[in-house]
Amino acid sequence: MAIVTGNSGVVKMHTTDGSEAVVGQVRDFSIESTTDTVESSVMGDDDRTYLKSLNSHSVSVNCYWDEADTTQQLLDPAATIFFEIYPTGTGSGEEFYSGSGILTSKSISAAFDGMVEASFTIQVSGAVTVA
Repeated sequence: MAIVTGNSGVVKMHTTDGSEAVVGQVRDFSIESTTDTVESSVMGDDDRTYLKSLNSHSVSVNCYWDEADTTQQLLDPAATIFFEIYPTGTGSGEEFYSGSGILTSKSISAAFDGMVEASFTIQVSGAVTVA
């Protein structure tokens, strides 16, 4: 198993108009997948039992805010976003994750002794595809 660093990662996003762009100044990203369960225990059981239910996924991207980055400026809450995330770059044969969802939050923050930063969260609708 190869261990890799994330400094080559790339995040691409585009809106329903089909224009695709790389998000600039990305610091980090995450893709979180969870599975709900439903309890299937009945009277007489000594231990609780569960069944798998629905999956859900979310994507978070943190970057330095760049007012000249048109992709960052297009990312507004309630927008439908299509994404491709390349953990180790966009070279030939690199694995990437893709899907679409609703941008549920956009945050811009700053401190007097730091950089201006932006963060975006997407609630994925459907599955995240690995290619």
